[in-house]
Amino acid sequence: MGLANRIDALKNRHQELDAAIEMESARVLPDEVELHSLKKEKLRIKDELLNLTRH
Repeated sequence: MGLANRIDALKNRHQELDAAIEMESARVLPDEVELHSLKKEKLRIKDELLNLTRH
């Protein structure tokens, strides 16, 4: 997988996580553990994207 493909895949996953976070947050009783997990993964991907695009 080339760098451009990896960056695209990470951007797509970041958007999917954003949507999942919004959906979970909109629930009457959101699962805080799930929200924390989703946000943590989203941040990890953001950091990876930053590292890939700096080089």
